[in-house]
Amino acid sequence: MSSESAKSGLFGRESEIARLSGLVRGLRDGGSSLVVRGEPGIGKSALLTAAADAGRDAGLRVLSTAGTQAEFHLPYAGLHRLLHPARLDDEALPDPQRRALAAALGLIDAAVPDLYLVALATLNLLVEAASRTPLLVLADDGQWLDPPTAGVLSFVARRLEAEPVALVATLRDGVPCALGEAGLPELVLRPLPDAAAARLLDARAPGMDPRTRRRLLDEGAGNPLALVELTGEWRDQGAGLLSSPWLPLTERLERAFGARLGDLPPATRALLLVTALDDGTTLEEAIAAAAVLTAGPVAHDDLAPGIRAGLIEPDAAQIRFRHPLMRSAIYQAATLPQRRAGHAALAEALARQSGERASDRRIWHRASAAARPDEEIATELDSMAARVAQRGAPTEAVTALEQAAKLTEDARLRADRLLRAADQAVELGGRDVVVRLLRQTELLPLTSRQQAQLRWIRGTLNDGSDGRATGPQVLAALAESVAADGRPEEALRILWSAALQCFWIEPGAEARRRIVAAAESLPVPAANPLLLAILAYAAPLDRGAVVIDGLRELAEQPVIDPQAARLLGSAAVLVGAFEQVESFSAAALPGLRAQGRLYLLTRTLAQQAWSAVHRTNLNVAIPAAEEAARLALETDQPQMYGTAVSTQAMLAALRGEPDRARELAARAEAMSVAAGVRPVLATVQMARGLAALGEGRHEEAYEHLRRLHDPADPSYQLALRCYVAAAYADAAAGSGNAGAARGVLRELEEVARTTPAPALHVGLPLARALLADPADAQARFADALAADHALWPFARAYVQVAYGEWLLDQGDPSSARPLLRTARDTFDALGVVPWSDRARRGLRACGEASADRVLTARDKLTPVELQIARLAAEGLSDEEIGEQVYLSRRTVGAHLAQLLPKLGIDARADLPALRRDRAD
Repeated sequence: MSSESAKSGLFGRESEIARLSGLVRGLRDGGSSLVVRGEPGIGKSALLTAAADAGRDAGLRVLSTAGTQAEFHLPYAGLHRLLHPARLDDEALPDPQRRALAAALGLIDAAVPDLYLVALATLNLLVEAASRTPLLVLADDGQWLDPPTAGVLSFVARRLEAEPVALVATLRDGVPCALGEAGLPELVLRPLPDAAAARLLDARAPGMDPRTRRRLLDEGAGNPLALVELTGEWRDQGAGLLSSPWLPLTERLERAFGARLGDLPPATRALLLVTALDDGTTLEEAIAAAAVLTAGPVAHDDLAPGIRAGLIEPDAAQIRFRHPLMRSAIYQAATLPQRRAGHAALAEALARQSGERASDRRIWHRASAAARPDEEIATELDSMAARVAQRGAPTEAVTALEQAAKLTEDARLRADRLLRAADQAVELGGRDVVVRLLRQTELLPLTSRQQAQLRWIRGTLNDGSDGRATGPQVLAALAESVAADGRPEEALRILWSAALQCFWIEPGAEARRRIVAAAESLPVPAANPLLLAILAYAAPLDRGAVVIDGLRELAEQPVIDPQAARLLGSAAVLVGAFEQVESFSAAALPGLRAQGRLYLLTRTLAQQAWSAVHRTNLNVAIPAAEEAARLALETDQPQMYGTAVSTQAMLAALRGEPDRARELAARAEAMSVAAGVRPVLATVQMARGLAALGEGRHEEAYEHLRRLHDPADPSYQLALRCYVAAAYADAAAGSGNAGAARGVLRELEEVARTTPAPALHVGLPLARALLADPADAQARFADALAADHALWPFARAYVQVAYGEWLLDQGDPSSARPLLRTARDTFDALGVVPWSDRARRGLRACGEASADRVLTARDKLTPVELQIARLAAEGLSDEEIGEQVYLSRRTVGAHLAQLLPKLGIDARADLPALRRDRAD
């Protein structure tokens, strides 16, 4: 942007300039991020230029990038423009991060891992550079950045806390973008007030007649670029401007820019057209393509008319448009045949360049130039889709496959490409894209196998929580036909989609039986992780013993793939083997973190947190639930977010925060009730029941927990209801509903004869005692006290406090006292405040006072601080902790500096007491 345009764009923006100046001045004290949003021409780029100038004046290092529509489909093009020319030193990065970033930038020939490992590498690279000189990162036209770059910058922007790095991005209103959906602070540029707009117009065109002045102010609508350009039109047209009809702002400006093209020489027009179409801006490339387009010589001097017309700015190395709208105007002014010819010329020019990036760009331009189906180009796009997917850019792979399908004449092959695109889009969570691709596919004549694929892909949407379109019975039938064709692994994947529906919704016993029968008929090992997960989700009670045996067998293996471990941990949740959940989750998490698999990491953390809450392992549950909720938002997984928030509600209930428990439960319920997401709704009722129970409101607790056992209730979930038997019985006994609850207890006893689920069996002894007839109660309590609670300290203490209360009611305080005392100490150690208070009340009734509970680290620290403290206590360095929690080394250090005083210690060496995950 020229200095004159920049000054015009800043006219009347004193408060906005002051905000950016404050951001620059405060950079040495910590990082920040800002999104500047507004309509085209409102002054966003001018403000970014001002920020760059202020940064350089303040001694900052300024890095910049910009999005272009032509580069939108090229993975990491914007990141390459930001980082590679700057030659930042990556030697300080851990090797996996260094290789991931190099692969993303095309510096080495290697597969790119998940985006989030590239993002973590980028964050640490910027932070390392900023440790020497504070860094200002600028991204103009963020709405046109390629999706991987936008994702990386969103990740970085959310984590700028203690680092001297600031990120400022501009976004055009009305264009969806990852940066715009990252929840970053925003600066919205509004149209100039009337007085400021009048001053700008008068400064640009003094002496304008009042009638024209009024018209231009009305037409300009406070848009600085519009006012500047309309004064230029006034100079050219004079009074004729008043006869022009009103046009929408963007169209008006684009027409104003495009009108200047007509008087330019053919070579200049060719140069501007290929530049507008190009995803690169190098001058030599544009000259080569323009020469092909005109079939004649084109030279540097042919740019001069464009410079004089005010369309481009002088630059020895590249063609730079004076404003982004000029690129759009040139594109809009060209006819479709002219655009195709321009793309063909660029493809021919790129054929003279070497390298994979040039090859991919050439393919895109050839595709854009094609006027009819072309299998050769379609095949190249198909191959490119495989390459970019391997480089970690699945969004671009989907786009390439869809474009390949458009150029494919053979209907069967076109359907195949659309289905592969849809399958990849499912993994991205792109529901709208999947639906669009499937609708295109449905219009084609499909083979039986393609019809099966289409139904399966539709069934995978929403994690199987919506089984109305493609239910589990349909998917089971599809899996059976695929298996009959000799494709057992594909059949397993289809059955996994069906089994997920058995978790999120309730499909009925017949559907469950069919899924199980189909899975067990496949020629795969009995301990196949995916098979065990299918059985756990489809038949957690009937096949619980089989799954638990398989889990124990696989747990003995020395090395388990992270994704397999995640599946096994997920299966363990359903069959109530919570100790296995924690071990398999712990095995999966490091690998998923190292691979940057945040989508799967979120799910693993959610299952770890849910299980840890039920084992009352709060040191694990608190940070896992918090991180799962944060990452679920970041990776757009609403069901996982509901799971994490409802788990946090249970945590709040256990920690004696009933109001927060109810608030979190309401939040989780609000986002899950319409879709009928049963596991979340079940956890919501558990949280409400525990909160009420902790307050001594037994009737309310009973009503919440009773819903878990009503098959007609949306909170009913076949397996999860079994794992709160003790709390349900406690609420029923305390509210006078023991008789009604005994029917549920009989059901659970029947289930217990089918499955060895530890979480069910550990709760049943206390439930029997609480719901027993008075004559049998003492014997039942004795049985409960004798049960094996080695891995379940909360369950043991729960029996002790309930038995102690019963003994008090029987007038035997001397026998009650030791039980209540032991229960109090265990509850104190576990951090379950309402149950600690309950034991203390019992002791007071026995005539014994209790000291106040001693606050522990989990009481004093935030969830993030607790996680960092635990990792530091295990001996990890700041850098290693940062890799674990996806924060920079400096941010980890800042958290440690804040948490040590909270714990009353001076150095991290005093943290080893936090190494153990739980109190025994």
